[in-house]
Amino acid sequence: MDTSMREKLLTFADVMIRVPPLFIIDELLRIGLGLSNDNVVLYSTERGFKISRVSDSIVNSIIPTSLLQPFDFEYFAYKMHFIMALKFLCCCLGYIAAICIFMLWTKHLIIVYVYLISVGTIFISYWSNISTMKAIITYVSTQREYTTSILDDILTLDLKYILDEGPGFLIIQNYVLQCLLASIFCYIHLAPRHPILQKLLVLSFMAPPILGICPLPTQVLYHVPVFAALLPLAVCKFVIWYNGITMLNTIYMGYQHARNFISNYGLSALAETEWIRLNVPCVLRMFWMLRVGGQVFQILGNHYGEETFTYYVMIRSLLVNGCETLTAVLGMTSIISFICDYIGCFFQWVLLTEDEDEKSIGTVSAILFYVLALQTGLTSLDREKRLVRLCRNFCLLFTAVLHFVHNIVNPLLMSLSASHNPALHRHIRALAVCVFLILFPVSLLVYLWSHYTVNTCVFWEQLDDCVYIIRSFVFESGGAIRAIMICIHAYFNIWCEAKAGWSVFMKRRSAVNKINSLPEAKAEQLRMLDDDRCPLCHDVLYKVENSQNKSNEIIPTEQRVVADAEDNVPGVNEDR
Repeated sequence: MDTSMREKLLTFADVMIRVPPLFIIDELLRIGLGLSNDNVVLYSTERGFKISRVSDSIVNSIIPTSLLQPFDFEYFAYKMHFIMALKFLCCCLGYIAAICIFMLWTKHLIIVYVYLISVGTIFISYWSNISTMKAIITYVSTQREYTTSILDDILTLDLKYILDEGPGFLIIQNYVLQCLLASIFCYIHLAPRHPILQKLLVLSFMAPPILGICPLPTQVLYHVPVFAALLPLAVCKFVIWYNGITMLNTIYMGYQHARNFISNYGLSALAETEWIRLNVPCVLRMFWMLRVGGQVFQILGNHYGEETFTYYVMIRSLLVNGCETLTAVLGMTSIISFICDYIGCFFQWVLLTEDEDEKSIGTVSAILFYVLALQTGLTSLDREKRLVRLCRNFCLLFTAVLHFVHNIVNPLLMSLSASHNPALHRHIRALAVCVFLILFPVSLLVYLWSHYTVNTCVFWEQLDDCVYIIRSFVFESGGAIRAIMICIHAYFNIWCEAKAGWSVFMKRRSAVNKINSLPEAKAEQLRMLDDDRCPLCHDVLYKVENSQNKSNEIIPTEQRVVADAEDNVPGVNEDR
């Protein structure tokens, strides 16, 4: 295999294995980290009380007092708050774990996936054995007059009845599945591979389907899958306990690496390095495309063929669902950045320019779109308002792209007019781009004016929205995102600068104190060092009255070096 192809495959694999944690984060954000967005109320029914939203039960919440007396509202309130707090805690732990898994190195991430696959193999085996056991118990209980077990039917060669009326095919499928799962678990588990242990693991996977056809009591058949899963689970727990110190050491070393990197190069350098190492844009693009692809299959599977189904409605649903969480907005932002980057490359190809300063359209458009999404609260809006706001953000993004194209073509037109270049194709290319800059916004305005009614009321409402957004940009209204931005600004532009300035001040003060603490040299000591020379200018050190400093004080050798150095530095004597 070619080296470049191998590197591309490895890069693609590294991107793919980082996508599952993003799906976990996205789902946790979609459910609000376990916190309910609706107020819980109770209303009476014929069979008791039912939980519903406040908006759905304004009238029904007004119930007779006699119905509420038997119900302990205080106990119910404590129970609800405890359940919500527990759900929130579990979601936060899952969120942190997903972020940590996403940021692991590739070799550590592969180990995590291998362990999770081994644990998942155990549970799949357990669920398959449970369903097979239930089918066997049901068959034996209904056919107790004729048979006592599946083995009796097999020995009497009554295979046709078992396959047609009984769980014959289900048992065969379970045998094949258990063989496959046993092979996978024995091959990938991270425990020491002793021959006896490997055989016992295979036996634990195959024991339920073997014992299921034997004439055993029903209670034994019910508990066989549980006991069969104990040995593989014990192996997985042993792996955790055996490698616990190693995992804690790895986490600590990662923390130390991040801390040292921040102290040496800064937080922004660490973020940039990790951004490149994790290949975040590609991971976000892959996550968003897989997310949208899954929704496409779901919509086509459930609604294709209906009279109300249209591809326009499907695209609208995909756009609305594609920005319902912060991770989804990040994925859409990476797609937009990728498209805008190619748009910029296309116009540079048309204009035959390669301006390095103008190649950041992808980054600028991504930042603009994400800031607009956060500023307008895109994820917190309902579906219809979210679609309208998304379209408005796209219009602003188109404006930024047009501004970028204008910045490319403007200096080119100036240079062509000044150089008197006779090449016709270069003039035609530049003028064609100028025509596009005129026609595209005009076409957009015509489309908006022809499909949407514009009147003074709408104008003033939109103007109020613009004024509110401008006021929000100057931090006159509160918000969690704005508070985070203020904290980031304060950290980088105030705290870090003040900390760096204080560090320089303390170092200079320490140097001055050390110099002042040196003992002063006597005249006899200086005469004994006739060839004592300055390490900077290599001149012989004399008494102070013979130097540029005209004071009568005798300065020691170390101070004389510093004084001579300051005398030779431009701008130092002027400040004295």
